[in-house]
Amino acid sequence: MLWRLQQTTELCLSYTSIGMPPPKAKENRSGLGRAIINRKVQDARRQIETGNYSTDLDSTSKLKSVTQERDLDEFFNTAQLAETDFTAERRNVKIIPQNAAPSHNPYLLDEAEEKSTLLKHEENKGKLRVPRRPPWIKKMTTVELDRQEKAAFLDWRRGLAQLQDNDHLLLTPFERNLEVWRQLWRVLERSHLVVQIVDARNPLNFRCEDLEKYVLDIEGAGKRKNLLLINKADLLTVKQRIQWADYFEEQHIQYAFFSAANASAIQEARKEAAEALARAAEAKQTPETTEETVGDDGPVDSEDESDSDDGSDATEEDAFYSADEDEEEDDSDPRAHVLSVVELEDLFQATAPPLTNFASGAGQAPSQLVVGLVGYPNVGKSSTINALLGEKKVSVSSTPGKTKHFQTLHLSDAIILCDCPGLVFPQFATTKAELVCNGVLPIDQMREYSGPTSLVVKRIPTPVLAAIYGLTIPIKSVEDGGSGTATAQDLLIPYAVARGYMRAGQGNPDEARASRYILKDYVNAKLLYCHPPPGKSDSEFNEETHARRGGNEFSRSKLLPHQNSVADDGTVLTGRRARLTAVLAAAERGGVGSGKKNHKKPKRTKQRSGKGYD
Repeated sequence: MLWRLQQTTELCLSYTSIGMPPPKAKENRSGLGRAIINRKVQDARRQIETGNYSTDLDSTSKLKSVTQERDLDEFFNTAQLAETDFTAERRNVKIIPQNAAPSHNPYLLDEAEEKSTLLKHEENKGKLRVPRRPPWIKKMTTVELDRQEKAAFLDWRRGLAQLQDNDHLLLTPFERNLEVWRQLWRVLERSHLVVQIVDARNPLNFRCEDLEKYVLDIEGAGKRKNLLLINKADLLTVKQRIQWADYFEEQHIQYAFFSAANASAIQEARKEAAEALARAAEAKQTPETTEETVGDDGPVDSEDESDSDDGSDATEEDAFYSADEDEEEDDSDPRAHVLSVVELEDLFQATAPPLTNFASGAGQAPSQLVVGLVGYPNVGKSSTINALLGEKKVSVSSTPGKTKHFQTLHLSDAIILCDCPGLVFPQFATTKAELVCNGVLPIDQMREYSGPTSLVVKRIPTPVLAAIYGLTIPIKSVEDGGSGTATAQDLLIPYAVARGYMRAGQGNPDEARASRYILKDYVNAKLLYCHPPPGKSDSEFNEETHARRGGNEFSRSKLLPHQNSVADDGTVLTGRRARLTAVLAAAERGGVGSGKKNHKKPKRTKQRSGKGYD
């Protein structure tokens, strides 16, 4: 042992004298890391050798929604789909002219450019397609089917890229993840009736015409049917709904008006009414100690209460918006009627094709109707499902990719709802400012704010903006070098000064921060603007809406209080009884006659510019 130690010491000294490091010990090739790598290789080989098609169980990372990509990321993803190499090409650069008129925003189109762009959209409408699932059979392996779907998806991406580069057309951000489109394919193949949910403020922008054609082409022409569900219909007046009904009938589109917010409010009111009845029943069972209610000013008689109710009705009847005329028009034209939950379920069964069309090879027809729900994010798809089910079963979010997989929910013994993840379909757009105002592009990530704000100022009348925000909007006349109309800067500077939004340093108004607040109010319908059908005037279409609001912030409880009122037995109140109930509820919330202090000032918090946006 001593001889071996001496020999090792001499060997190390010899290596040191030469200048070479001593030899390393042999590596352990049977470690845990190599065992894990070998296991992954064996699993991948076993998956390739299997002849059956199967989906990944843990595919949450693959189902992340991707609507916008940088140029480098788009290049790498395209190369990965094509499984080949590409050479970089120089893209066209758009130069903004500096000699534009000072009254015209360079990020917006003038009337002539907008007309030519819309005409070009109409000519190329047939090229805007939804990716189709390629034909497949059960004998295909996983690799063959995956390669075939990737090739078809890559051809679709190339077609859209050529449409943008060659024809110089602007497309909305669309879903670029193949896994999300696969979820849509499965929903369409399972469903018998496909319901496309759109926003009532701009139905045509959220409607995908090629999706309706794709539904009819699956497994033979006309086997499945489409239904266009116009959600948030309570934001439209009856006259506006009648005009949209005329347009949809001219285009032979099966449609229906619905309001998920109104249906959910009625359901909550009925629950509260049922709880109130239960509490009243429990109170009757307990022995009554007093026969009359004693208040601060003494006992109050039931006759006095009835007299006070009649007086409040006489004085406060016109305080809220009266919808008697709308109710009469709604009854006279049933096309503009906003459906309830029960009426919508009946419409599903009446519109759906016969289930005998979907009989299996043995001749057995399905026993339940499958209704597929498809739509953009933030159009109220999840809220519609929750309103149909009567309770919150689906998480509500405006971010694409919140729902990872399609879900099947049993509505009744005869209907099954199939919820598809929120998809952003490719659509034409005139400018990026329009995409921001439509809620397609995130407001917090925008860099150019003058274009979207100019659209808001152009669409919302100046008196309405001044009344809602409590501002005095200065307008430069033509003699003073202005255009005679309000601009984005005319609104942003007073708004920022009134709210105290200042930039660090010189203390100038923070117009970027002010624009984010205003644009969020526009997307959330605080600044209400509804797009008219093609061929209608924008100002005439929204004239009644802006006149009725009178400069007040839009709120369903203020503008339409009768929609969310129910009686003690749960029945919906309409007309004079609903307005009386709303007035009494407002008086109770205000604490009239309670003697308590109700004008408590809010706590002031110091806000600095650049802290973030609410």
